[in-house]
Amino acid sequence: MVHAVEQSRIEHSQVEVNGVRLHIAEQGQGPLVLLLHGFPESWYSWRHQFAPLAAAGYRVVAPDQRGYARSGRPTAVDAYTLPHLVGDVVGLIRALGAEQAVVVGHDWGAPVAWISAMLRPDVVRAVAGLSVPPRLPAGLVRLELSRRLYGDGFYQNYFQQPGVADAELARDLPSTFRRTLFFGSGDNPDQPAPWLIGEGQTLLDSIPEPKELPGWLTEQDIAAFAEDYAQHGEHAFTGPLNWYRNIDRNEELLAAFEGLGISVPALYVAGDRDLVSALHGVDRLVAALPGIAPKLFRSVILPGCGHWTQQERPAEVNAELLAFLDHLDG
Repeated sequence: MVHAVEQSRIEHSQVEVNGVRLHIAEQGQGPLVLLLHGFPESWYSWRHQFAPLAAAGYRVVAPDQRGYARSGRPTAVDAYTLPHLVGDVVGLIRALGAEQAVVVGHDWGAPVAWISAMLRPDVVRAVAGLSVPPRLPAGLVRLELSRRLYGDGFYQNYFQQPGVADAELARDLPSTFRRTLFFGSGDNPDQPAPWLIGEGQTLLDSIPEPKELPGWLTEQDIAAFAEDYAQHGEHAFTGPLNWYRNIDRNEELLAAFEGLGISVPALYVAGDRDLVSALHGVDRLVAALPGIAPKLFRSVILPGCGHWTQQERPAEVNAELLAFLDHLDG
């Protein structure tokens, strides 16, 4: 069993949302807190948050987002736009019988959370983003700008090749998770740095397998992530990669919302060794947070922490989330 004591009270079920079957993990009773994972993860990335938030009186729900892990995978590439993903957040909150939720997102889950708050402040009563600050209205920069800044080997551009990264990532699931989780961590001495694939390299050539796992990550954790993805075989990563294949489309679809900010209370937490912090303009986005989100509760930078914020520093992240929730509820 994976973290048997810690996971013992988490319940698993399936919910139909906007025609897509979503797997959810859930614990606790009270006001709804929705936890949105990133790439290449699943509900399991929030394993350390369930018990503390539930003990504080909250209903904690972490879905596998569309295309990921145990959830359904629409076949069309354009079924993974941010309007679809925000629609899943709104639909899931309704399907869970709630009117509102606090939405917390990490990595790709952060743009989904930020933009859900921007578009639906009536449903998202507060928002927290881990690692990725809000870049409104569409989350990420266009692919051509990424290409000019970093070259064709920048991972977001590399992911655009149909079937290429899909096959590489699915070939050996445990190795994929060992490599990606170590590469982005604060334990990697080469961080923070953008993820670049050199000419003639495969995706996984660019992120060697670690000699040993960092202290926050166990082989049981690796097995849990791999098990969540194994049911989809060689297509295990096609759904997640399709999120990246809509970066430019998101810009077009959300252009009408240029200039909107985030009107609900907000929290931002990131590590100072996060590879996101090395990307062009991220420092300016973090500095601009008080203007983008005037009800910003706090912006916190965790020393020594890499990209996998809530996994690498669970105690600090839980303390910040609980302080934020306590602030909301007076």
